[in-house]
Amino acid sequence: MGSGKKLAEYSRRLFLKTSTALLAGGVLGSVTANASEAPKQTIPAAQPLPWKWTSIDPMEAGTRAYHIYLEAGG
Repeated sequence: MGSGKKLAEYSRRLFLKTSTALLAGGVLGSVTANASEAPKQTIPAAQPLPWKWTSIDPMEAGTRAYHIYLEAGG
């Protein structure tokens, strides 16, 4: 409204033109900000475990957990 126009002189066309320009500027600013950021560093592979990996039987583990839960008064 700093151009000296009255509020009644604003039209739908002017509103759409202004809002489109603002939207385009925001998109352009966002794209350039994302393009200029440093590339992400890759994560190195995990270190080997200091113990031997063993598989467990899921039914045996569930049975033990159930009995421990009951013995603890759960």
